[in-house]
Amino acid sequence: MPFITTTDGTRIYYTEQGPAMGRPVILSHGWPLSSDAWQVELKLLADHGYRAIAHDRRGHGRSSQPWTGNDMDTYARDLAELVEQLGLQDLVVIGHSTGGGEVVRYAAQHGAGRVAKVITVGAVPPVMVQSESNPEGTPIEAFDGIRESVLKDRSQFYQDLTVPFFGANREGSAVSQGARDDFWRQGMLTGLHAAYECVAAFSETDFTNDLQALDVPIMIAHGDDDQIVPIKAAALKSAELVRHGELKVYEGAPHGIYGDFQKQLGEDILDFIKK
Repeated sequence: MPFITTTDGTRIYYTEQGPAMGRPVILSHGWPLSSDAWQVELKLLADHGYRAIAHDRRGHGRSSQPWTGNDMDTYARDLAELVEQLGLQDLVVIGHSTGGGEVVRYAAQHGAGRVAKVITVGAVPPVMVQSESNPEGTPIEAFDGIRESVLKDRSQFYQDLTVPFFGANREGSAVSQGARDDFWRQGMLTGLHAAYECVAAFSETDFTNDLQALDVPIMIAHGDDDQIVPIKAAALKSAELVRHGELKVYEGAPHGIYGDFQKQLGEDILDFIKK
């Protein structure tokens, strides 16, 4: 399996599909998943001639599980080292949920001269946690509850989380048991310590300055029935902060990328990259 080793000795797993000379596209996954969450999109991009790459964040999937570095600054540096070691240029970065924060920070702080376009899907920026300056955010107690559940019985928690993640509690939901099982499978590969610490990384990191610093086109995609990262506190605010943004709202779509939402999103990603 392909890995790179970062400067702090962490081994980062990545998978690569499509022609080696194709334009590179890197996809960053959400919490508590892995690069496996992007298998459909990897094939779609590769089938259209792109060099599609997805990595497992440190502590997740097949990557190392170091005790330190489970924070957004380090996640972005890991991505920067992957890009540099693979020698990628004219790069498109795509991130879902936590991965959306990772690619925004990477592009803003490390991607100058390499990143050409950014795409986020159900992403956590600008900041998730509620505060006086962010009253639309999610109360810290909700994230404390996630941490408590991860420590108490993460296996059951991940199974329960698939319900709001995929909108399985909505009338007409067509999400399969297989998709929910695969979420659980990927989550169980994530180290307990990494899963616990990543909650603060995705919920408390403020990406406002990163969004304002972006000088490349960004597509901000979000389902308007996202129960995990509500659109009002996320995409709608992010779209107002960026200079070259294109907001895509998917009616009735949940947080999880599945079904009709996944199909339309794939088409929109291809169209955005081609522009």
